[in-house]
Amino acid sequence: MAETGNNSGLLTVRLVTPDRVLVDATAEAVELPSMSGYLEALYGHAPLLAELGAGEVRLHGGTSGDQTFFVAWGFVEVLPERVTILAETALHPNEIDKAEAQQELQAGDKMWHEAGDDGAKYDEANAIMREAAEKIASAEGKTAA
Repeated sequence: MAETGNNSGLLTVRLVTPDRVLVDATAEAVELPSMSGYLEALYGHAPLLAELGAGEVRLHGGTSGDQTFFVAWGFVEVLPERVTILAETALHPNEIDKAEAQQELQAGDKMWHEAGDDGAKYDEANAIMREAAEKIASAEGKTAA
């Protein structure tokens, strides 16, 4: 695990999925997509537990350098000296299959148009479309939100 000295001004950052650890490093700042919008964590941040949405995690400085990862769904724990991101899905932008993401976007759109009066199906379709749009944007070096 990445170590930081006391008051180093760097956050220890871990980005973890059920099957791998993508990041175990330090960073000066971490930008995250929460369900209520993007947030940024800096050293000394107040403790926070938030639900992740779909979007990009951006790491700045520290041993991580400047890195970007696509994440979707999960949780983030922010403590004054540490950020732990537990994501259902996390990919480096070059790991994203844009054609597959485009198919997911089309499938979500079809589901949305076929939802009828079922609010849960609309919500599911919107989540699928949001994730696919964010994947495509991340693969292209853009942000969809």
